[in-house]
Amino acid sequence: MWLNESENELRRDLQSVASDLRWSAVELLRLADQLKQAGNDADAQAVMRLCNLFQGDEQRLAGYAEEVKAKVISRNKPSDHAGGVDGGG
Repeated sequence: MWLNESENELRRDLQSVASDLRWSAVELLRLADQLKQAGNDADAQAVMRLCNLFQGDEQRLAGYAEEVKAKVISRNKPSDHAGGVDGGG
């Protein structure tokens, strides 16, 4: 199924942001390891929680990009994840 220009742009944007989140999570994991090695376990764990959020968001965006590709987008309610670290908007 062919995508029109705006659908292709949306798909590329979703994939790009997902890739940015993946790269950011990898960098944060590296920093968390350095924090842990320096004996700062509390901050290392906080950074790890951010990584988990980023990884979940990356997977969700990648899924959205696949929905755009398949032209099967359906949303019945707003997303529970409003953004931000604490989940608040």
